Formats: sequence, C-alpha cells, structure tokens
Amino acid sequence: MEQSPMIDRFQIENKFKYFPLAVGSAQVIGLLILTLVAVWTGHCLGGFAWDGSSLQFNLHPLCMVVGMIVLYADAIIVYRVFRTKPKKNVKLLHAFIHVAILSFATVGLVAVFDNHNANHIPNMYSLHSWIGLSTVLLFSLQLVFGFVTFLFPGLAMEYRRFYMPIHVCFGLAIFGMAVVASLTGITEKLSFESLTGPEDQRLLYKFLPPQGVLANCLGVAIVLLAGLVGFVVLNPNYKRLALDDEYRVVFNS
Repeated sequence: MEQSPMIDRFQIENKFKYFPLAVGSAQVIGLLILTLVAVWTGHCLGGFAWDGSSLQFNLHPLCMVVGMIVLYADAIIVYRVFRTKPKKNVKLLHAFIHVAILSFATVGLVAVFDNHNANHIPNMYSLHSWIGLSTVLLFSLQLVFGFVTFLFPGLAMEYRRFYMPIHVCFGLAIFGMAVVASLTGITEKLSFESLTGPEDQRLLYKFLPPQGVLANCLGVAIVLLAGLVGFVVLNPNYKRLALDDEYRVVFNS
C-alpha cells in the first residue's frame, strides 16, 4: 500500500524539523563571535597596527577567529545548506571560502611572528602555538588535496569516492583543532595580560573584569558554534542528496 503524499510530506518536514533552527543559530552565533572578537581586540586590547607592537599582535586573534572558526564553520555546513543545489556550484563556493580562510590565517600568522620577532619573544614554545600552527598546516594540506582530487585536474571516480569520507573526517578534525587552538589562545592571552606589563595596568583576570567576561563569552560562543556544526554535519537526516553530478569534477584537464 502506497503512502499518501501528506504522510511523505510530514515525514520530510519532521526530519528537517530542527535544521533551520540549527543553521540559523550557527549564523547568529557566528555573528556574535565576530562582534566579541572585534570588541576584544579592537577596544579592550587597544586596536590594530602593523608596526611590530602589541597592536599588530591583535590582528592574530582577530584573523584566526574570523578565518579558522567562523568562515570554516560555514565552509563545513555549506553542503548541508545547499544540499539540493548542483554540486559544481557548491564545490566552488566551498573552495572559495577555504581560500578566504587561508588568507586570513596567513595574515594572522605573519602578524604574530612579526610581533614576537620585533619584541624578542620566543616563537613556538607554547601548547597553543603547537596546536595552532599544526592546524593551519593540516588545513593547507586539506585544501591542496581537495583541490587536486575534486576540482583540478580531478582524480578518477573511484579515487574521489575513496577520498571523500577521508576529506570529510579530516575537515571536521581540523575544525576541532582550530577550536582547541582558539580556546588555548584566549586563555594564554588573558594570562599574559594578567602577568606582564606595569603592575597597575595588569588585567586582574581572577576577579573576572569586563575584558575577562568578554573573552570567556567568546570562548563559550566558539564551543557552541562547534556543537551546532557537529549537529548539522553528523545528523544523517541532513545529508546531501546524491545528484547526478555528485562526483563530477569542476574543471576538466
């Protein structure tokens, strides 16, 4: 006995009951993260410059959060949001966002290394720096492998099918590493603000001053965004529909 169209429609609507809420919440939290990191670095930490000073350092958390957290989250869920659209177009959007992410990450890394070198601060000694640089390097490899496999020149169909779950798994893992790097970076910066500089200008983080509350809220928002991204991507009900162009390369060699 065939199911009625009304029952089918009800089942489809029930499957996607929380999808708009999850995606919409992710965008709202993304905007909140952008606002918090901009206020923290642009106001609480004094603004921006490109002169080797602490103001140049402020570009590091700003660019890394914008790129490796907010844009990366959108890059991951773009295949779920546009699940019924031609994959060629979604691939190009996915790749464009990744290039933007790498651009922000590059500026962020140059800013922090320049600042450290100008002020004779050692590089790559903290857990945050180890996780952070590893994350960017893995992200860069992910971008290269994805481009070669799915865009140009495009590997044979069986190799694309084999690599797809690996690409997805590593993408989520790298995003998780970016979240950890951000949280350790926020904590490290607050600790430095509490321990360095003139004593009367130090951040009394243990008393939870406004800057500490703002930075803590930034960290909580990043965790919430990561949770929503995981919910959207790992929920089988939201999986992209298999269309005729599912494994077609974008550019033919």
